Amino acid sequence: MDAILLAGGVPDPESPLYPYTQGKPKAAVNIGNKPMIQWVLEALDESETIDGIVVIGCEDMQDQLKSRKILTFKPATDDILLNFKLGADAILEHKPDAKSVAVVSSDIPMITPESVNWVINTAQESDEDLHYCVIDQQQMEKRFPDSARSYVKLKDMNVCGGDLSIIGFDLYTANKDFWGKLFDARKSYLRQAGLIGFDILLLLLLRRLTFTEVVKKVTHRLGITGQGLICPYPEIGMDIDKPHQLELARKELS
Repeated sequence: MDAILLAGGVPDPESPLYPYTQGKPKAAVNIGNKPMIQWVLEALDESETIDGIVVIGCEDMQDQLKSRKILTFKPATDDILLNFKLGADAILEHKPDAKSVAVVSSDIPMITPESVNWVINTAQESDEDLHYCVIDQQQMEKRFPDSARSYVKLKDMNVCGGDLSIIGFDLYTANKDFWGKLFDARKSYLRQAGLIGFDILLLLLLRRLTFTEVVKKVTHRLGITGQGLICPYPEIGMDIDKPHQLELARKELS
């Protein structure tokens, strides 16, 4: 399977990471002796389940970054859906018969080849439009007790999102209705809430739904098939959004 590596995020002056980035992509921030994105590239390189990588963003760093699997770089936009489209189109041009693609964030530098393999191998056990990872709060805090992640509180567990998802290309190429609705709602929290359903949001707020029930209701409402993966690798969800998380990564990877 090929991967789209999203590396276009540039923190604005209001971001707590701005003093570290100064107008440059977050993926370029140094951790240890290399840019954050390089750690992710190395995990993908060493993963036996990843064939090629399309990098969205950081195109001015391509002489600096090392990877034997990079297919191409594409300049990033400030719209995550358009960035996914750029990556998906590049992969389909390279491999027209591709069935699915891994979408990976560049701000999870502690990701490991084992965690990548687990997600992709588990996703390939079923034929779904979308496989989305979550991390149980207990697992996250056991591995990273100072992570200070925020969690969605469900009836049976508290979870945070993972930053590696698997998307079937049939969903991208054939389900125009889904992508149209998603694109229209991308800049409006009210429209996003309407896509999921206010009734489902209310049940979430009241903690009336289990994780399995949330996946079933949301995918049904969106008109797609999907599977939620409770990932045993907290590194997948340990993204770097705040200074203390950056320092945590630097300590871990020094």
